[in-house]
Amino acid sequence: MPPVVYSVCATLPGEELARAYIAWLTAGHPSHVDQVVAGGASEGTAWREVGVDGPPRVMARYVFPSREAFDRYVRDVAPVLRAEGMAKFGSQTGVFMERSVSEGIE
Repeated sequence: MPPVVYSVCATLPGEELARAYIAWLTAGHPSHVDQVVAGGASEGTAWREVGVDGPPRVMARYVFPSREAFDRYVRDVAPVLRAEGMAKFGSQTGVFMERSVSEGIE
């Protein structure tokens, strides 16, 4: 069974909100990334896009060991984490989120 990569890319309206978003993703015990890993991902990392014009973009990338593990995360864990993220960084703040799911090629 191939692994699944789940990515969430946030386009943020300014640097101040970008710093707050990065802190939410990576700081705290547990951080948002830590909570996704605890929810079934085998790893989670945060990335900031560099060398481009335009608003700040930050991506969180998670690897799940299987489609079943990812589906379980989406069903059991993601609703609470997404609600928290939307309350803090939803469209009302000018943040635009894009999600993608990719499966490994065997």
